[in-house]
Amino acid sequence: MITAIVMIDAATDAIPEVAQAVADLEGVSEVYSVAGDTDLIAVVRVREFEQIAEVIAGRISKVPGVLETDTHIAFRSYSRHDLEAAFAIGLE
Repeated sequence: MITAIVMIDAATDAIPEVAQAVADLEGVSEVYSVAGDTDLIAVVRVREFEQIAEVIAGRISKVPGVLETDTHIAFRSYSRHDLEAAFAIGLE
């Protein structure tokens, strides 16, 4: 599974509508409304690298109200569960 994190700048008066439209797209697993330099963060999960362009350039960028995107491809995933397993020494 390939994961991309997409920062989305959206039209200020349409952020909730843009968020819902992006969340409804195939390949988008979740969308967060955030504070800071960007309006929305979308998590895209696809099986093939080529699908990244289809989802982001072909779908997300075409949603009315999306002004700009900035995409980051994830190399590895870390979670509390993963870190606990990595540091476990076999004791319960």
